[in-house]
Amino acid sequence: MSTERLFIVTYDIRSPKRWRKVFKLMKGYGQWLQLSVFQCRLGPRRRVELEFGLEALIRRSEDHVVIMDLGDADKISPKVTSLGLGFAAIVREAIVV
Repeated sequence: MSTERLFIVTYDIRSPKRWRKVFKLMKGYGQWLQLSVFQCRLGPRRRVELEFGLEALIRRSEDHVVIMDLGDADKISPKVTSLGLGFAAIVREAIVV
């Protein structure tokens, strides 16, 4: 049984330089949906790592990050309406290290 949860992470970063750093970090944690929106399937440890990584990159007085917990990743099937390019929910994959 998985302890992973499905998250939507969206951000508004004022500095283009910081935005690129946040985007690069997010690519390591989830699937890019739109300009500043990712869906992530994370266990508790990776969730904390992501939050600490984001905290290190943003300026609290200028930037804004929202992390939405949608629930148990194995039990949720997001209902999404996508206009234009298609949307695909991420699925659990084996990762060989």
